[in-house]
Amino acid sequence: MTLPGWRTAKSTRIAAKAPRARNTAVLLTFTIVTNLADGITKIALPVLAARSTDSPALISLVSLALTLPWLLIALHVGVLVDRADRRHLLWLADGLRLLAIGGLVAIALRGDVTITALAVGGLILGVAEVIALTSASALIPVIVPRADRERANALITGAETAANEFAGPFVGGLLLAAGTGLALGATWVAYLAASLLLLLLTGRFRVVRGAAAATGSTDPATTEPTTVNQQIVEGLRHLWRDRLLRTMSLILTVLCASWGAWLALMPLVARDLMHLSARQYGVVLSALGIGGLVGAIVVGRINRLLGHRKVMLADLVGTLAMMAVPVLTTNLWAVAAAAFVGGMGGTLWSVNSRLIGQNLVPERMMGRYSGAARLLTWGAMPVGAGLIGLLAQWFGVRAAFLVFAVAVAATIPPYLRIVTAERLAPALRVPDAPDLATRA
Repeated sequence: MTLPGWRTAKSTRIAAKAPRARNTAVLLTFTIVTNLADGITKIALPVLAARSTDSPALISLVSLALTLPWLLIALHVGVLVDRADRRHLLWLADGLRLLAIGGLVAIALRGDVTITALAVGGLILGVAEVIALTSASALIPVIVPRADRERANALITGAETAANEFAGPFVGGLLLAAGTGLALGATWVAYLAASLLLLLLTGRFRVVRGAAAATGSTDPATTEPTTVNQQIVEGLRHLWRDRLLRTMSLILTVLCASWGAWLALMPLVARDLMHLSARQYGVVLSALGIGGLVGAIVVGRINRLLGHRKVMLADLVGTLAMMAVPVLTTNLWAVAAAAFVGGMGGTLWSVNSRLIGQNLVPERMMGRYSGAARLLTWGAMPVGAGLIGLLAQWFGVRAAFLVFAVAVAATIPPYLRIVTAERLAPALRVPDAPDLATRA
């Protein structure tokens, strides 16, 4: 007599899983396509700049234009993401990308590529990237159920690493060799295809406001801030008052500054201290990216085996190894091994920190949280790059790496003291699952 009811319940579960799986698949495919296109543009624009001028300052201006919007508008875009339909914002981002790439294609076909055109195009693409990444990060907790988020974050982080750091630059180099118009045209088609993919998403894409907003309450205790600046302050205050999120954000700032420093100075180390060929230097960079891919593949398994707290600690240890090994040795395989461990740890941190943020931060504030987190990431990397350059100039390369190694090591004690299993448990608990506090 219970069989029909069991079948009904099973059918309901299967039906509920269908849109979940589709949303994850759509987001994953969207991430692959857009990051592939981003990887192409990030190599194509500096290469085109180098063809237009011999000035290092002007060439670097194009690269700066691609990342500068993170420092200028990330917090304001976070407010926009919390107010608007997040799928519409992804379409807006792709619309800006299509506009910028289309303009550059037209200019390239006329043979009139200038630094000004490349910088303006890069700036528009940078603004689009801020909107797209902030919206996509905030969209995951809206359309992906809590129980599926670890897997979704792992897949998406792995796709970002593979497409943006490997496939995109590789394909971009091949397309540029075939012709500038072909490279930019392929990128335009990729962004258009990504926009069409978003039609397959199901569910709601706008934050459901609280009861106070629905009833028109004017009670200061229940109403939400109305101005942009007030909403930015509210989001930052929420981040700062949560000790776990605050500590993770501050640690992330140090880690990202260290990554920016490593990427900036390693070419000089490879040439002057390690005396590597271009192929050997490629081994070091490949080790970094391969580590990131491996991390995305194994993160779920080692989370279950070791617990999230120990797994995230691996990033601190890996980044410490990245910064400390060049101080101790210039052996190619030692530096490559440290890069592999650092790349793997970076992915382990990314997947778990995104999961924790998505589960702890209120949905109505997710855009502002994502904007602030990305601001720390992208803001700290150029700061680290600039700082290690000055330190290397004043005290030498090894001393510069040593300073960053000490800074990373200094994050371990507060991590162990504050990022505890008890604090992580609420962020890691899933429906109908046992308490994870004992293994977090």
